[in-house]
Amino acid sequence: MSPDLNSMPASPAPSGPVDTTGNGTSSRVANPSKRPNILYIMADQLAAPLLKMYNPDSQIKTPSLDSLAAKSVQFDSAYCPSPLCAPSRMSMITGLLPMKIGAFDNATQISSDIPTYAHYLRLQGYHTVLAGKMHFVGDQLHGYETRLTSDIYPGDFGWVVNWDEPETRLEWYHNASSILQAGVCVRSNQLDYDEEVMYRSTQFMYDHVREGPDARPFCLTVSLTHPHDPYTIEEKYWEMYEGVDIDLPKVRIPKKDQDPHSKRLLKVCDLWDQDFSDEQIKRARRAYYGAVSYVDDCVGKLLGVLKRCRLDENTIVIFSGDHGDMLGERGLWYKMNYFESSVRVPLLVSYPDWFQPRRVTENVSTLDILPTMCDLVGTKPIASLPMDGVSLLPHLEGNKGHDEAIAEYTGEGTISPLMMIKRGKWKYIICPADGPQLYDLEADPLELHDLAKLLRKAAGSPPTSIDEETKTVFEAFEAESEKRWDFERITQDVLHSQRKRRLVWTALRKGHFTSWDFNPQDDGREKYIRSHIPLDDLERMARYPFVDANGRETGSVLLTDQAGSHGQ
Repeated sequence: MSPDLNSMPASPAPSGPVDTTGNGTSSRVANPSKRPNILYIMADQLAAPLLKMYNPDSQIKTPSLDSLAAKSVQFDSAYCPSPLCAPSRMSMITGLLPMKIGAFDNATQISSDIPTYAHYLRLQGYHTVLAGKMHFVGDQLHGYETRLTSDIYPGDFGWVVNWDEPETRLEWYHNASSILQAGVCVRSNQLDYDEEVMYRSTQFMYDHVREGPDARPFCLTVSLTHPHDPYTIEEKYWEMYEGVDIDLPKVRIPKKDQDPHSKRLLKVCDLWDQDFSDEQIKRARRAYYGAVSYVDDCVGKLLGVLKRCRLDENTIVIFSGDHGDMLGERGLWYKMNYFESSVRVPLLVSYPDWFQPRRVTENVSTLDILPTMCDLVGTKPIASLPMDGVSLLPHLEGNKGHDEAIAEYTGEGTISPLMMIKRGKWKYIICPADGPQLYDLEADPLELHDLAKLLRKAAGSPPTSIDEETKTVFEAFEAESEKRWDFERITQDVLHSQRKRRLVWTALRKGHFTSWDFNPQDDGREKYIRSHIPLDDLERMARYPFVDANGRETGSVLLTDQAGSHGQ
């Protein structure tokens, strides 16, 4: 049996989308006078395989997301470019893989001269706004014109990884407490944070619509921190799963049989000596399910405000996440690996006026969001600059698009670079310290059979036809990996960066400490009714929708004084 050439690894495609117009604009040019807004909603640590839209057997209640998915182009094989918060997000906003921008871990600072989608959209006249988590270190804007909240996590070098001491477990690493203490809460700092994110985001939309017809189009990124651990949620969402026999993980692997990276993760996360009971696992999963339902409610609220403000018909809605959560599958928790629950993310794009709802099965990445946003607003990334992301526009329009996702990881749990190629049905994972892994996700969706290991065992034995096919695919991946990544150089780059940041962080904590964290402007002197604010501005902010002297709506046209604008 000859190998399936369509399933074999291809040579890397030219990086970035092709400018088909020759003048740096997209083939789909938005009407400059009515360019659509963009509402980009992100969840944190949301595992695609656990969601109803991807898994009909899911127990998680997500009516808002299910409704949005029905009106969206839904990507069934979307992956993050790194299974850790900051590297994944830095790659997403830049369209560049982590090693290219030095996004090595959760305490790396990417250069301010790297273009992001916020820069490209600002150049097109968009008001680029961020509410919520983005895990920036140093520069807290990276092209966003307005940032509505601070971040939930520190914007400094405090969480740098240390490959010089691989056996040392740093104090800020994940631990077992999220599972051991899982359950209901009255309040958490994560609820504090997301409630602020929601208030600021909805208030922005209310303010925007009252600017009137001359308001610039916006790109509002709303980035929630749920359902990220710790696994705790308020009673309303905990009680949604009362009486539900919470599913246990499908795959359990004894610690001694884990692959080398998984063994390291169990130790790094202080889980190696833990044997959680079924009840403890169910409580953690129940709290996570509740946190996902909380995110779903937030999505519903955002879409509801969009509709009430009559912005829904001219707003593209994008929904995705930064990575997933193993939630006990294979005995693993959190993320930091390339198994499906950790690395596969939801991805929806909804704009029915342009894109008919459909499902896309090809492999894509959140790397692709930057060039896609550029296409949506009628521009292209500058061709002379590097770009790893590829526009999703062909997929959105129902045409043939790319089928590849690349990921890179050098964060906690690693001792050398860990990389992934997902193409067609094949997932290839390589780490110089651990050796390669190969999975056929079509035949083995639970990733139980490492074909690279089977090939090693079969070496010297008479090969079967299936072995020959797998061997051909595997060898092609091995050759591509060697060509794509200079592991020795990457290792030295990571070590160099870690050493510099550890030194700088140690020094910065001596004497007076100056925070790099973002402090959002919230000046009460410039809000509500103030004597120095122009009357026209007060009139616009007094109410929405505008009305005439007899209270009849005038849409976005302000014809007369609005009651309450200046203290009547």
